[in-house]
Amino acid sequence: MIIYESGLLKVRKLEKKDNILLVKWLSDPSVLEFYEGRDNPFDIDKVNKVFYSSEDDEVRCIVEYDNKAIGYIQFYKLDSETSMFYGYKTELIYGTDQFIGESNYWNKGIGTLLVTSMINFLVENKKADYVVMDPQARNIRAISCYEKCGLKKVKILPKHELHEGEYHDCWLMEYRK
Repeated sequence: MIIYESGLLKVRKLEKKDNILLVKWLSDPSVLEFYEGRDNPFDIDKVNKVFYSSEDDEVRCIVEYDNKAIGYIQFYKLDSETSMFYGYKTELIYGTDQFIGESNYWNKGIGTLLVTSMINFLVENKKADYVVMDPQARNIRAISCYEKCGLKKVKILPKHELHEGEYHDCWLMEYRK
């Protein structure tokens, strides 16, 4: 099921057959450096458990570019506890997590197109007041991409994410409608 299209970019719901793509991407050290950790590669059983058997409200999607599957994005409405932790009150807030798994598609502006088009989708179709992300502070490429898409650094989240055996600071970044 297609969620939306923007030029050559298509975001569609994750299908069972996509588990092979997720194994490929989530066992690649260059992807794992910032997403999940190089000490945490995925095999087929782990992909099936994490992406196909959980009962949360995340909408999991495959990113296609020019009809080739190149990455993953998920979006979700923040629960009230997370919203309050981030400092929001009654606003409708969505979060996203994403990666381009095919490294030959990096540094071509596709990530910027993906994030910008997802923000537009969430604001227009889900009526989001804010779209937030929390990249690791050391992930300069992602932060630069998100800033190009109109997100602003709001506050540092100290020791927010366990990654490769240690806790890392993350930036709370937001797009405000």
